[in-house]
Amino acid sequence: MNMAGNCMDNILKNKIIKKMMEAFEFDNIHINHTYRVLDYAQEISEIEKGDPDIVISSAILHDIGIPACKNKYKSIEGQLQEIEGPPIAKSILESLNLEAEAIEEVCGIVGCHHSPGEINTINFKIMWDADWLVNLPDVYDLKDKEKLDEIINKTFMTQTGLKKAKEFFL
Repeated sequence: MNMAGNCMDNILKNKIIKKMMEAFEFDNIHINHTYRVLDYAQEISEIEKGDPDIVISSAILHDIGIPACKNKYKSIEGQLQEIEGPPIAKSILESLNLEAEAIEEVCGIVGCHHSPGEINTINFKIMWDADWLVNLPDVYDLKDKEKLDEIINKTFMTQTGLKKAKEFFL
């Protein structure tokens, strides 16, 4: 994806992060969420052998449509993020001169990060699991361990994400 080697360098990663922070207008809740997802995505990607450039870019930009959704719809509902996010992600990545094929994959992940099944790549699965590791406590009751175990088994797509979810929540 980047022009100078196999793995995204920190300069490029930091440029994408800066663009994300500007888009969020320093909304610390969503910025912190993004950093947490990014940490998990990088960790899972190393084990699951994802493409680090795609995974890192997708993790940083997965919720990039939120500010536009707030302005346009007064809602941050997931399906709206999937509509508004890809064009913003594409604009950011094109401004950094990234390869068209990589931009297309990242935008595809951003465009279905709330809709599993549309994309079935390892990079999508890593991103999906990283986002759920952060979101699970906000979405489900963590006290009912039997039900939670069932939800975790149905939700997580990588062995690493599944293992982490069970370690964290069960």
